[in-house]
Amino acid sequence: MLQAILLSLRSTCERLSVGAILVRDRRIIAGGYNGSVSGDVHCIDEGCYLVDGHCVRTIHAEMNAVLQCAKFGIATAKSEIYVTDFPCLQCTKMLLQAGIKKIYYLRNYHNDVYAMKLLKLKNVEIEQVKVDKEYLNSIAADTYFD
Repeated sequence: MLQAILLSLRSTCERLSVGAILVRDRRIIAGGYNGSVSGDVHCIDEGCYLVDGHCVRTIHAEMNAVLQCAKFGIATAKSEIYVTDFPCLQCTKMLLQAGIKKIYYLRNYHNDVYAMKLLKLKNVEIEQVKVDKEYLNSIAADTYFD
């Protein structure tokens, strides 16, 4: 989960910073964060492009991680994803189609009832991970600062 948190720091959307790490056989196979299409302007530069209250400029972190696998020919079947926020309905459906077997998430974020139903239908495990803020602060302080 710490890798997903680190990736979320690269987010270029000001509304929510999300990071995702795909893992298969205990090895990281891809990572993603929410940001604009490569070559397009970023929310941090020109603001969010809102349609019906949603920023449509960005690609979600989960999508970016799966697309990275597609781009480089890496299979996602039977992998797990660590994501900082519970996936939206569209990302949930995409993760199901990609064959993800387990979703670890840090924060609740509009946990969609239909998404939960689909996850149960497809027997995909979900687990909320708890990360102690003091522990995170101590790692950073002890490792990087005097």
